[in-house]
Amino acid sequence: MKRTTGAAVLTCAAVLATTAPTAPAAAAGGVLSGTREVTIVRVQAFESAVSLDGGWLTEVDDDSGRQLFVPTPLGGGKYLIKSYGRRDGHPANDEPACWQVYHEGSQPLTVEGAVCDASKPDQQFSIASVGRREYAISNHWAYLQYFPRTGLILEELGDAPLLSTFRLIDNGPARPPAGG
Repeated sequence: MKRTTGAAVLTCAAVLATTAPTAPAAAAGGVLSGTREVTIVRVQAFESAVSLDGGWLTEVDDDSGRQLFVPTPLGGGKYLIKSYGRRDGHPANDEPACWQVYHEGSQPLTVEGAVCDASKPDQQFSIASVGRREYAISNHWAYLQYFPRTGLILEELGDAPLLSTFRLIDNGPARPPAGG
């Protein structure tokens, strides 16, 4: 599935301190340790969950796509967000796809699935606590936000408020990599 959304060039050097999350994500303990699988749910959503579906990050209200994630610490407050399919014994579901920022001209930034490579800046996400069990997810200065017209995109906040926050719901121990 090819989406028409893509990327905007990031021009801000920083997000205003009044709109940016400041609490360290490390306070979450287990769900950000890289040893737990989580589902990610937008706090402002009614009955949907984040899914890597058809290669793109979206919200679904069923069990489609990859809805199990392992935020894996890289250091410096950055995470590689690995996505997995359901545990059904199929080896493809045990091989992770990682979140990666996707750019296409002047379109909004989106997130796609890619082969995991912790050295790529477009795969290094920040997960910052913004309240009791609520997190903001960002890549550089662009925050994961939901808009009815575009779905989940990454957007600079500038003077705008953070509209989308997420809960990371523990689903148990992370599975070992496929084949080992």
